Amino acid sequence: MESTIKIALVGAGMFGGDVHARAYADLQRFGIAGQLARVGLDKYSRELAGVKFDLVAVATRSEKSALKAAAAFKELTGHEPRAFHGDAPWDDILAAFPDLDVMAVATPDHLHTQPILAALAKGVHVLTEKPMCLSIQESDEIIAAAKARNLIVAVDMHKRYDPDHLRIRDDIQNRIGAPLYGTAYLEEPLEVSTSTFKWVESSDPFSYVGPHWTDLIWSYYHSKPVSLTAVGQKKRLVRDGINAFDAVQVRVDFDNGMSINFHNNWVTPADFEGPVNQGHEIVGADGKVESDQQYRGFRWWNQGGGSRTSNNHFTREVSRPDGSKGYIGYGVDSLTVGLVAICRVKFANESRDAVAALYPTAEEARITCAIVDAAARVRDLNWKYMQEGKGATVTARFDQKGITIIDPNSTEVFQSIYDKAL
Repeated sequence: MESTIKIALVGAGMFGGDVHARAYADLQRFGIAGQLARVGLDKYSRELAGVKFDLVAVATRSEKSALKAAAAFKELTGHEPRAFHGDAPWDDILAAFPDLDVMAVATPDHLHTQPILAALAKGVHVLTEKPMCLSIQESDEIIAAAKARNLIVAVDMHKRYDPDHLRIRDDIQNRIGAPLYGTAYLEEPLEVSTSTFKWVESSDPFSYVGPHWTDLIWSYYHSKPVSLTAVGQKKRLVRDGINAFDAVQVRVDFDNGMSINFHNNWVTPADFEGPVNQGHEIVGADGKVESDQQYRGFRWWNQGGGSRTSNNHFTREVSRPDGSKGYIGYGVDSLTVGLVAICRVKFANESRDAVAALYPTAEEARITCAIVDAAARVRDLNWKYMQEGKGATVTARFDQKGITIIDPNSTEVFQSIYDKAL
């Protein structure tokens, strides 16, 4: 098979400009076959060995950042993609490349839906960062558009592919018995909310990184939510004139009886020893599993540098004889599986249903979108009532009738926000 997959990258910030761009650089130079054994898809290695990958475009909001991203890619590969910029650069890309195969969406969280729908309308597959979107209604719109054209919408849920998490999914969860309760936390550095991202007031820590964990729990148990409550705090960021939540805590109860607490913030001090603080634990009827993704036993310290830790599983560089650096890890694996599914649809005429087991699908992402959507509504109401001294009494219910916000402080206690079952 000697064919080409043409990719456009929209968004080249912290994640798009690093993980996506580095992953596509390796694909540009060497193809996908070398990555497939890592994700258990090596049976496709010979079939896909001849497929070429071409990053034809990169787009950001500003011209300066777009040109910088294109130049950085040329340094890695010798190939310079066309640079696009503006408020909706995906429209210009789709017009310039009518034969585009994949649009990779790494825009801010609240700006995923527009480029996704624009790509699907033109018959283009999508790789998107999590969360797929922030609204359950938008997730339905995306799924319907993808189904209508037999297109893939693959969501980057890379925590599924952490080798520790795969061990939990395939082995440990069976040892500890039926899940009872658990905690999952991911705490981001303060610089993310004060300088790296300019859009924090349009999101919150749970919407931003909570989806990693809600999807991971889904991958373990395939259990849907039945209720949730959420609270948040605003103390640190307001000191810098940023009207955003410092931290958000969400408790979700699932239909298999387990209850999971998700804790997220983006105000961790800069001198914390790791890039982020993260981990989770689950208590079962017959045991318990603990997984610390921040401190994995690798630590060093030096004069003037303090004590540091590193997660070498996420991404790491591998030296090649020619002096270049390969880029591997579970951060890349999630992109790889989505591209395999896209190749199967394009070159083997597979249906979306036939390849659904290969990658994190839009249908699975819909569960996370529902949780994020409901949690944001509950969080805002509970924040309001906490300021009024009424307590955090608002919850959300998920059932066959859809999603209902239960607000004892309102004259309309039961407020339907969605009328379909998950």
